[in-house]
Formats: sequence, structure tokens, C-alpha cells
Amino acid sequence: MKSIYDICAPAKLNLFLHIVGRRPDGYHLLESVFMLIDWSDTLHVELRQDGQISREDLSTPLPPNDLIVRAAQALQQASGTSYGAHICIDKQIPAQAGMGGGSSDAASTLLALNRLWGLNLSLASLKAIGLKLGADVPFFLGGHNAWVTGIGEIMTPVEVPSARFVVVKPNQGLETQRIFSHPDLKRDTKSAILSGFAADAFGFGQNDLQSVAEKLCPEISQALDWLKTSGLTGRMTGSGSAVFAQTLHNFETRSAPGSFQVRLCNNLPAHPLQGWAV
Repeated sequence: MKSIYDICAPAKLNLFLHIVGRRPDGYHLLESVFMLIDWSDTLHVELRQDGQISREDLSTPLPPNDLIVRAAQALQQASGTSYGAHICIDKQIPAQAGMGGGSSDAASTLLALNRLWGLNLSLASLKAIGLKLGADVPFFLGGHNAWVTGIGEIMTPVEVPSARFVVVKPNQGLETQRIFSHPDLKRDTKSAILSGFAADAFGFGQNDLQSVAEKLCPEISQALDWLKTSGLTGRMTGSGSAVFAQTLHNFETRSAPGSFQVRLCNNLPAHPLQGWAV
């Protein structure tokens, strides 16, 4: 196999995100459900015999040493392969949105190159490599929606009902570190139980990062207010700045404020690359 085309890298939404404590080393203890949606990036990878890693941006320009390149280099180093790759990326998931786009790209890169290079590394091995790249990468490698705890490294598969969502990305992005270091961040939410979530999957809990994020990025409040005027109850995903709401109708997206990105999305029962590594 010389190339693999149309590799999907889907985004995620945090249906809720609670901060339940903080470790002595400063890492925050989380509880969340990560849900895959069909807002996706697309990658194409071609084999290089010279061992070089190159990347071509088909849409939005990315930094030279982004997570795609770093994932490929990490897999090279871990496996000792002499192969390289040319990776084309059609970037559609917005950056600094809390949707995990970079981590998803890294995960799909690891899965694709594991196959293209004939490495046959196990899923557990790929997750170990992915965790060093970012806390969300193992989730996208796992292939399923998940209840996430610890500092984001403990994942339990969960079933999520099929649903449709409107996702709004304000123009302004947010750096995760700015929120987690903010003195007003709530860090003592009571620990939840899975059965509580299962009883109300799309209304359960809250995003503990949201109030701080709204202070740092007023456009988040504008997006939430716009959803409210449409009769929808919105919530921020991850550390923002994207927000989302479940919608049961053919939602009209043309009236969104400013040049905000708005997209209707369906959730996914599983990652499109599930089963590429075992």
C-alpha cells in the first residue's frame, strides 16, 4: 500500500465538563463525556521512502510543527521505521474551539501511518504514544464515545442517543491554560455518577469552565444568547470557544451573529477508523 486517502478525523463535544479537584502537581481532576460528531478534518497520506515527514495544507494553514507532524515523528521514533510520509490535510474543524481538532488529527495520523508503514502496533501502544502528544489523543484513538475521568486519561465507553446539534464557533479563540489558571475557576464540583448522566444525556451537569471563559471571551456569551433567542439552551464545549445545543428541527443558521461559524452536526456512534488497531 503506497497511500491512504480520505482519512476522517472527527471533532468532539463535551456534553458536560466538571472540575472535581486538583492534584498536588497542579493537574485538574475532570469528569466529562466526550462525544464524537461529524464535523471532521480529512487527511491523505502517501508513503515516502526517504524517511522524511512532510505536510501539505489543502485549506487552513497550520503551524509547521503541528500535532500531525509531531505524531508522525513520534511514531517513527517509537517504531524505528525507515519510512516517511507526505500528509495532506483539509482542515475544517476550527482551532481553539474546545472540539479537539488537533488531537483528532494526531490520532488519525497515528492510525493511518501504523497501517501504511506496516507496523501493526497495538491500540494500547498507539495510545501510549498519543498521550505524550496530548491528553485528548487517546480518546480519538479509542474509537468510542466515553465517560472521561482523572486528568483525562481514564475512559469508559458510553452509549449516547443519536441526536442533532447546532455548533457555533465565535471568531475569537481561547487558550486552555488561560482558563485553568484563572483564580475564579470552580474546582470543587461534586463527583457525578454514570447513571445520573444516562438519565439525561444532553441536559446533565454543566461546563465548569464556561463562566470563566465568558469573562475572557465575550463572544461566547453572544453565541449562547443567539441560541437562546432561537429557543435553544446552549453550552460551551471543552475550554471553548465553541458552544452547542441539541436541536430537533431544521435549525436556521443564516442569522448567526457576525461571521461566527455555524454548523448542524450529528453525533457519531463510533469513530470512522474504529478497528484500525486492536
